[in-house]
Amino acid sequence: MEDFDCDDFEKTLKVIVVGNGNVGKTSMTTRYAKGKYTGNYKKTIGVDFMEKTVELRDLGESINLMIWDTAGQEEFDTLTSRYYKGAGAVVYVFSTVDRASFEDLPKWKRKVEEECGQICSVLVQNKIDLIDDAAMTRDEVEDMTDFLNMRLYRSCVQDNINVGEG
Repeated sequence: MEDFDCDDFEKTLKVIVVGNGNVGKTSMTTRYAKGKYTGNYKKTIGVDFMEKTVELRDLGESINLMIWDTAGQEEFDTLTSRYYKGAGAVVYVFSTVDRASFEDLPKWKRKVEEECGQICSVLVQNKIDLIDDAAMTRDEVEDMTDFLNMRLYRSCVQDNINVGEG
């Protein structure tokens, strides 16, 4: 058997993107990984995959992100939780104009922690361009951020606001 060096393997991090349906997860991952935005809604069935290599400036290395865009609809619930296994990071997404997507965040966190334990987590409030029609107050969002103990990013995928941050 031939010897091989583990350093030959690319450094890879599995990142899962979770949240209710129609909050912009697929648009966000496509904008981030491919730099494209279509505006067309397409229900994710199971999971979609995308890759992006990012440079870690502080470490002087690059890492390959394997981004798993999971289905947010209840009918795919039993399918999606098995896709969480092996994730090293999670992005929780909710929509500014969808109260249920906001209220369901603790449920999503529980599901991910059941499969993955404690992993690096961030919270994204999407569709901030619709803030005048917000289904929750800024204070409620801050309280939820504190409750979940996560860093919050406010984004608008359509206008490419804070999609490549973090």
